[in-house]
Amino acid sequence: MKIDPEIVALHDDMRRWRRQIHQYPETAFEETATARLIVDQLRQVGVEVHQGLASTGVVGVLRRGNSTNSLALRADMDALYIQEQNQFDYASRHHGKMHACGHDGHTAMLLGAACFLASHGRFNGTVYFIFQPAEEGRAGAHQMISEGLFEQFPAQRVFGMHNFPDFPVGHFAVRTGPMMASFDCFEITLNGQATHAAMPHLGSDVLVAAAHLVAQLQTIVSRRIDPVDSAVLSVTQIHGGSTWNALPASAVVRGTFRCFKDSVRGQLEHNIDYLAQSVAQSFNIRADIRFNPENPGYPVTVNSPDETASAIRAATAVAGHGCVDTDPMPSMGAEDFAFMLQKKPGCYLWIGNGSADGNCLLHNPHYDFNDEILPLGAAYWVKLVENELPE
Repeated sequence: MKIDPEIVALHDDMRRWRRQIHQYPETAFEETATARLIVDQLRQVGVEVHQGLASTGVVGVLRRGNSTNSLALRADMDALYIQEQNQFDYASRHHGKMHACGHDGHTAMLLGAACFLASHGRFNGTVYFIFQPAEEGRAGAHQMISEGLFEQFPAQRVFGMHNFPDFPVGHFAVRTGPMMASFDCFEITLNGQATHAAMPHLGSDVLVAAAHLVAQLQTIVSRRIDPVDSAVLSVTQIHGGSTWNALPASAVVRGTFRCFKDSVRGQLEHNIDYLAQSVAQSFNIRADIRFNPENPGYPVTVNSPDETASAIRAATAVAGHGCVDTDPMPSMGAEDFAFMLQKKPGCYLWIGNGSADGNCLLHNPHYDFNDEILPLGAAYWVKLVENELPE
């Protein structure tokens, strides 16, 4: 690996920032202390700071030379509603909240890169450092964009990075085209006639209807989507009833569906609606369907060719030949960075986080970001800037 000694010298700072953020995790649109740490560090090194987009978002601006070229680098800041089960000193002190996806590390790496570039950077143009809130299901990227992110900070291209457990330290993975799946939710409320459990013939059993619906929904991917197209549909919640001896008037079925094509996304939504209405009709009840009831669904994360080539060049320069997988299997996980890629050409890359022994995968209560990769991630950001905004 080729990492500038000045970046290596920032390792202790990045570790300290990362562990502080980990110890005091903040969930969507509440990342006030995290944002304060970022703002303080950016101002210390002379980076221009802007706050307020999507409540807690932070954008740092760093200019060098006279070039009009620009790019944006993005890190997510938010934690998850998970009760941490780690026992180390910097484990979460906020009950029920945890950095179980590595956003603490993403923030620390980008902050380290900003500090290095402000003091030692060799580039000509403008770099926008986007510290984004609410990636975990609340579409913070969409919110920042809708509030004028790219009008205020008109980057020509945008780049993102995420750690990947069980992928070797010192390695990167990236591909042109779909990198992460779309993400949508559905909520189906079945409404019927409540009745005594001993007299089911006097009502309409929404729980039996819900059971039939769950089984029918599982046929969509296997029987209604072209087998060459990847898709997944999962029912994740069933709610109904409150006592032993009464059939309820309503039941709720919730779930998620994901895929890699907009056309398939439309097919999935259409078939969920069709089957819900069909099952409801067959049981003489009513089905009310809502898609993405709380937040906008996430589109497919699609990397553009030129920007993917740029990411590969930077990653290879840092990690070395043979350490950048340029054809990884796309993930059915989703990422709201996709909204940024709908507005700007760009690339989303994975950095190896090392062994996931002990079930320490993403969104696991035992997960922890690997501090040893902090300089590697910061070095990737720096090399990308220096390559793409040459002096």
